[in-house]
Amino acid sequence: MTIRLLMVCLGNICRSPTAEAAVRAVITARGMDATVESCGTAGYHEGKGADPRTIAHAARRGLDLRRHRARQLRPGDFAAFDRIYVMDEANLADLTRVCPAEHLQKVVLFLGDAEVPDPWSGGPADFERVLDLCQARAGQVVTALSPRS
Repeated sequence: MTIRLLMVCLGNICRSPTAEAAVRAVITARGMDATVESCGTAGYHEGKGADPRTIAHAARRGLDLRRHRARQLRPGDFAAFDRIYVMDEANLADLTRVCPAEHLQKVVLFLGDAEVPDPWSGGPADFERVLDLCQARAGQVVTALSPRS
C-alpha cells in the first residue's frame, strides 16, 4: 500500500514544494512506495509555479521544482493523506481549525517542534536555510515511515 504524504505552507510556492521535493528525493533513493504532494492553506498562487528563487536554489542541490503547480488545500485532503506536514504554527492552526476530528492526529509540524521560516520576503540565505532544514528533516520523515524490523 502506498503511503501518502502532504506538505503544507501558506501559498505553496516556497516551503511546501521544497519539503515535497526533499522528501520525494529520499523516498526515491530508498526505493520506497510513497506519494508526496504539497499545497497551501491559501489559494493566492493557484496553478502557478514555484517561486523562481525556490526553483533556482533547489536546482543547485539537484531538486527539480520546475513542474510544480501551486494548489490550495481541499477538504478531501484530510482523508486522502496518511500524514500532513505543516511548515509553521499559523498554518497548523488553520488546518486544525478545519480538519475533521478523525484526521487531527495526521496533522503535525514538519520540523516536529520548530517552524520552517518563510523565505518569500528574504534573500538567498533564507532560501538556502529552508533547503537546509527540509533536506535535514526529509530523511527523518521517511525513516519514520519505514516498517520496524
